[in-house]
Amino acid sequence: MSGKLAIVTGASSGIGRELAKLAAQDGYDLIVAADTPLMDAASELRNAGAEVEQVECDLSTIDGVDRLLDACRGRQIDMLFANAGHGLGHAFLDQPPAEWRHVIDTNITGTVYLLQKVLQQMVARRQGRVLITGSIAGHLAGAFQAVYNGTKAFIDSFSDAIHNELKDSGVTITCLKPGATETQFFHRAGLDDTKVGQAKKDDPADVARTGYDAMMKGERSVIYGMKNKLEVAAASVLGGGFSAQQHRKQAEPGSGE
Repeated sequence: MSGKLAIVTGASSGIGRELAKLAAQDGYDLIVAADTPLMDAASELRNAGAEVEQVECDLSTIDGVDRLLDACRGRQIDMLFANAGHGLGHAFLDQPPAEWRHVIDTNITGTVYLLQKVLQQMVARRQGRVLITGSIAGHLAGAFQAVYNGTKAFIDSFSDAIHNELKDSGVTITCLKPGATETQFFHRAGLDDTKVGQAKKDDPADVARTGYDAMMKGERSVIYGMKNKLEVAAASVLGGGFSAQQHRKQAEPGSGE
């Protein structure tokens, strides 16, 4: 591996895997990471001609993020796709502390630590691009996904703040805010029996392309899809009580057909 380097977290499937494919098409070497097996994703990327190193690690931990960074072996990181994230359905009072803490540690602690480490390198040389996968969930009070939506509210806000802090640094940060997307997210979050879990969802390839293009333009953030933009606008105008009730209709256990 000797060319431009991109790191993609949460790359085993879904949006992360599609982002890795886009970076590969643009000639980047890849380090792909996830806490699930990466062999299929890595094979697909290699078959497309990319140089790929895979790192299976727990990105909710400092040690796991350090393992990922060690795989760079001191190489310059040109692009970072901070895409790893976990969801968690059901009522908050029924969620074991270990499970909601893992969501917080993956979506916030591990992500923020990774961003700080990579951004320090990028700012030192005044060059680099970062795409953070946030969510429209960060704009919605998420009844029956309360912890997850809260973590995405943090990430959406954090991304905006750091984008401003680094506006004269030569480094760009873009936050991609998808809605419900056809990935393993809903199954892993225990949402199979919900309305949102069973509904038709957005294509991860289309979502990834929207985020990738926005990152390459240096945009601050981008919401994928008109429906999602309208949902965010309605939540902003009508407030948290409204969005919590609407979210309940989609995410309450047993709400699916």
